[in-house]
Amino acid sequence: MGAPLFQVDAFASGPFTGNPAAVCLLERPADPAWMQAVAAEMNLSETAFVHAAGGESPGRFGLRWFTPTVEVDLCGHATLATAHVLWNTNHLPAETAARFETRSGVLIASRSGDEVELDFPADPVSQAEPEPGLLDALGLAEVAVVSRGRVGWLLEVADARAVRAARPDFSRLATFDSAVLTARADDAAYDFVSRFFGPKFGIDEDPVTGSSHCALGPYWADRLGTTELTGFQVSARGGVVRVRVDGDRTMLGGRAVTVTRGELLL
Repeated sequence: MGAPLFQVDAFASGPFTGNPAAVCLLERPADPAWMQAVAAEMNLSETAFVHAAGGESPGRFGLRWFTPTVEVDLCGHATLATAHVLWNTNHLPAETAARFETRSGVLIASRSGDEVELDFPADPVSQAEPEPGLLDALGLAEVAVVSRGRVGWLLEVADARAVRAARPDFSRLATFDSAVLTARADDAAYDFVSRFFGPKFGIDEDPVTGSSHCALGPYWADRLGTTELTGFQVSARGGVVRVRVDGDRTMLGGRAVTVTRGELLL
């Protein structure tokens, strides 16, 4: 018997944009080594594994995320993709929010028009001195502000052009925690731009990263004086993340598109 398997583009404006995630629907919790092997086989930045958690409260699910090499504590785009799959396969009524029990606590996904809104913990960062060699590994001559949080390193550079122009040395960067580059947007449609690099965790550059916006949201909210922002991740695929900062929570909004569906043969 197989497990339903989907590939979904999250934070996407249409097919083949945003960030692709695999979503595997399970009847029960699975062996972590097997899930890691599946994630390596899928070879996407994240593969999500979800199963009904049961109990009296509707919409409760267990959710775990794996890169091709490691399990991670938090993933935005794969959570968005998972909620999209649950609603579109009638595993969850459209009007019911999904409550995911994860290594980062309970995360809630709800429908907001044609978008999915994720209720995630905020990740405020604090200024820090960069580790020796970090800027060189990122291909940066200088930065405006260096900070650190659960996301890893967050580096504000001079402008959006500098974010786009960065050419990291991924083999050298793999010795450091994840790094987010950001700057004020040069397009009036957005408030800030970013890129995310995580070669230490099997992801050289992530196309669109929900979890990094848990740090970027509070960071730019303080600088721009607003709690509602729109970020654009300037990867090759690109993607839009709408952000709303609410105390110690960060709401992330975006669209999802199912690209493929099939069966994982066990």
